[in-house]
This record gives sequence, C-alpha cells and structure tokens, in this order.
Amino acid sequence: MDIIAAIATGGNPTAIGIVRVSGEGCFALCDRVFRALSGKAFSEQAARKMIYGDMLDTQGRVIDRGLAVRFPGPHSYTGEDSAEFHCHGSPVVLRELLSALFAAGARQAKAGEFTRRAFLNGCLDLTQAEAVVDLIDAETASAARNAAAQLDGGLRRVLEPIQDALLEITSRFYAVVDYPDEDIEDIQPEQVAEALSSADRQLTALLATCQRGKVLKSGVKTAIVGRPNAGKSSLLNALAGYERTIVTDIPGTTRDTVEESVLCGGVLLRLIDTAGIRNTEDVVEQKGVERSRKALETADLVLAVVDGSVPLTAEDLEVLRLAAECPRWIAVFSKCDLWNTKARSIGLVGCGPAPAVSVTLSSVTGEGLDQLEAAVAALFPAGDPKEAGSLLTNQRQEEAASRARDAVHRAKDALENGLTPDAVLTDAEEALDALGELTGRTAKEEIVSRIFERFCVGK
Repeated sequence: MDIIAAIATGGNPTAIGIVRVSGEGCFALCDRVFRALSGKAFSEQAARKMIYGDMLDTQGRVIDRGLAVRFPGPHSYTGEDSAEFHCHGSPVVLRELLSALFAAGARQAKAGEFTRRAFLNGCLDLTQAEAVVDLIDAETASAARNAAAQLDGGLRRVLEPIQDALLEITSRFYAVVDYPDEDIEDIQPEQVAEALSSADRQLTALLATCQRGKVLKSGVKTAIVGRPNAGKSSLLNALAGYERTIVTDIPGTTRDTVEESVLCGGVLLRLIDTAGIRNTEDVVEQKGVERSRKALETADLVLAVVDGSVPLTAEDLEVLRLAAECPRWIAVFSKCDLWNTKARSIGLVGCGPAPAVSVTLSSVTGEGLDQLEAAVAALFPAGDPKEAGSLLTNQRQEEAASRARDAVHRAKDALENGLTPDAVLTDAEEALDALGELTGRTAKEEIVSRIFERFCVGK
C-alpha cells in the first residue's frame, strides 16, 4: 500500500499538533523530515518511544522542534509501520511538515483511511471501526464509555457465541455431506433446535438494546410545546444555561423552531422550542404553529408546558391532548414562583391519557428543574453499566441484526415443519452472512466505504 500522511488534529491553532504517517517504508521516509537530537536516525530508534528532535521542511530547514514516535507493524493502530510527529499546533507548521512528507514520497490520506487500513489488516472489526467515530462524536460521558467499550470489542464478544453456534450447525452438515466415508457424527435435530433457539434469544436481546444505543449516541429529539407565553422559551433557556431564545411577555414571540442540545438527567436532549400552538390569523405565526405540530409528531419526547400561574385554558387542553398522542411526554407546569392557592389546584382531569409524570417548576428561580431531570432520567434509564459496548447504536447494525434474527426464525420454522436439512442450512447461512455484515466479515465494499466516509481526514 502507499505511504499515507495527514494532520490528525484540527485546523485551528492548538498547543500540540499531530501528523500521522502509515505504510510500508514510512520509517525511511520519516528520516528525511525528522532529525533526532541524539544524531540517531529515526528508523533506528526504539519502537513506541518518544524521540526529541527537529522537524524539517522540504528544503531541510528546521520548522519546529518536538517529538516523534514510530510504531512497527503489525503492532500499530493500522497494523502496518506507522509514525507520529507531535509538534506545536500552528497550522503553518503542520502544513509545512505535511508538505515535506509529501515531497519525500507520501500522499494525502483519505477520510478515515488510517482506520480503514486497521480494519483491512484485521486490527479492528467493523463495529470497532464505527466505535472510533462514535467516540470522537460523543457528547456525553455515557456515550463515550459505550463507544470505548465497543472499541474494546464489547459488541463483537456478544456476537461471537451466536456465530459459533450457527457455524457449528453449518460446518457439521457440510462435513457429513462432503465426507460420507469418515466417521463423523451427524448433528441431531434436537441440537439444531437448541442452537437456533439460543441464537434467537440472544439476537432478540441484542435488538432490544437499539433504543438505549440510539439515545446514547444521538440523544432524544424533544419538542417543547404549549400555547403562546406558557414559558416554553424560558424553559429552554433555563435548561441551556443561557439566553438561547428571546423571551418577552408578548404572546407569539417565537415564530419558528429553535433548537439546542442540553444534558438533562444525564440524557442528551435535542430540544426544539416551538411556536405557541393556537388559532391565529397571522400568516407567519400560522407557519410557525404548523412546524410546531410537525415537531410534536416526530418527537421522541414531548415537554407540554402549561402556565401554572393561571387556570387551564382551551388552548392548554388542546396542547395536552396532542402531547398525549406521543409515546413519551411530561406535563410541565411552569411559573410556579407566581402560583397562588387557586392555581395550585389545577389538575389534568379531562386531558386524555395521563402523562408519564407531571412536574412543577420555575424557569426563573430554577425551582423544580431537578424534578424534570429526574423525570427524564426515569423515562430513559441508563441501563446496566455492564452493557456498555454491547448496544446497537445505528441503523446499519440494527438492520443486520434484524435480518440475522429473521433468518434464524425461518430456519426454526423449516426444522419444525420437517423440511430437508438443506433448507435449514440455507437460512442458517443467511443469518451468518448478516452477522458477518455487521462485523465486517462479509460486508460489501459499498457498505464499508459508506462507513468510513463519516470519518475525518487523519483518523
């Protein structure tokens, strides 16, 4: 393979910048751009040990002084000879060093090419490769922990017993058919049934993790809805910790959806502050209300905000009715700092299905925000910490696991209906192919390329 090089850190000035190199012959190439202060050639330095020296430009002039380290393959990230240069994070310095590497014979690495080489060289499977970009993109500590555990092979370890059981079925069948004269014990229907049932249970349990995995990775799409001036924008600002949206006493201030990501109860919420839902003659406000209804229909969670300082209105009841049609919703009674005795008696009678929970809070004083955090955490539990790394976190993984389970179901039906062994075998092999696609053993080039397109250059 070609020797590739790229800047592994961002394009903005930083304290430290890193340039990565990988490919057969890269150590000799690096001798031309790095001069150790000890006088010993870089290619002769000890492996995995930081060496202090000068970085040289295309003319052999010193452009920086820093550290370099070499990683001989196959014990490297890519599985091939690799090196890193750690210098000051000036974009100019990094570009000059990269240009010197190109002049010495390297080429610009493509997006995700270092990790792709790790996959092709057997250092990572496809679930681990996806975990790399998940770790980079992680927005919560829980998401980072799950990605790190998946990078360590957490999901692969869940899949291996399923694959082994299905391989036992198919390999024994072929052994008996291909070598009839050998003394090979034929696999019994009871053993096949048990293996398929076990695979079915494990795949069903794995697919049940999809919701938690998607919440960890992508967060929860959350619509804040209510009539005009109910306190929606104030709630978004309180959760965001700064004035993200304009708040006034004039109803209908918010005309369009406003989005912000916040942590609430340890859960990443993708908040959408919507225009107040009401009947209006204002054409612009009508469009805002229409977008509010669409946001409500597609939300994973709805925060239905009601002004708790005044009695319920017909508009409040309509908002609560619409929220009740969503899979998860919380009734939020706002402005509790303005409540009077009469207002405190407000209930949800006649609003349709009761919410999972109702909370009272003040976005001004912060009172009751802890109740909302607890309610959100209860709706989206973190799960067992031991599950970290074994969750399905994207649609590709879910679809592959689902196809594997469907194939196992067909194999079970074929066995129970007394079909010939080859019919059972065909479905068992389809399940293996789907699992292989999940880990990368049988993934098509198109799928692999699409995955690595998500990576940045230098990773």
